[in-house]
Formats: sequence, structure tokens, C-alpha cells
Amino acid sequence: MKIIGLDVGSKTIGIAVSDALGLTAQGLTTLKWDENDIRSADIALKEIITNHEIGKAIVGLPKNMNGTIGERGQASERYAKHIEDTHEIPTVLWDERLTTVAAERVLLEADMSRKKRKKVIDKMAAVMILQSYLNQK
Repeated sequence: MKIIGLDVGSKTIGIAVSDALGLTAQGLTTLKWDENDIRSADIALKEIITNHEIGKAIVGLPKNMNGTIGERGQASERYAKHIEDTHEIPTVLWDERLTTVAAERVLLEADMSRKKRKKVIDKMAAVMILQSYLNQK
């Protein structure tokens, strides 16, 4: 069973997918979506879930540094519930503190331009969220 990792932002959703054995995460794509229309990414996400035979979703949960859950975390919780209800796969909320910062650092070390980093940062954050989950299994 493959697992999908999601870095849910207000305008984009970074997507990563595990290999069939659940050992490694690979960046797949970034979906544009409208957070105010929770269904706006449903068709594209359904296609990915079907094509990659996804059995579980790991949704990044952006907690505050003190461990509390703020507005962004609540949005991720709502989206995880929506995925379960709409796509009928279980979701796991995964602490994503500092994944975007770590992704940015990796891309800076790769000497990637700011314009290119902006295009792949969410996908890279999704890889880090999913890989972190896979490492803890």
C-alpha cells in the first residue's frame, strides 16, 4: 500500500507519495487550490489517489512551537477530515513543525534560485512530512 503525504497551504497542496514498501517518499506535484472551497482539489487528488493506489494520507499538522494548534493547524484538521469523508482513506495528522524551514534549507544548499524554490517548496515539505512519518513506522 502506498501512502500520500500532503503539505496543505492556503493556496497550494504539496504532494509526495511513498514507494510500495513504505520506505521512501518521493515528491510528486503541487496542486493549486482555494482554501475557501475545500472541494477545489478533489478531482486532481482523486486521480492521484487512484493512479498511485493510495491507502492512507499523512497530512502535515502545523503546530505552534509551544505545541498548540492555531488557525493553520485547524485548517489542516478540517482538510484531513474532508479527505477521509470524500476519498474514503484514513488520514494521520503529522507534526510538521519546521519542515518548510528544512525544505528551504535543502533547496538553498542545492543553490536553487528563489523563483525555482517557490515552485517546489511545498512538494519538498510534503516529502519531509511523509519521510518523517515513514521513518517512525
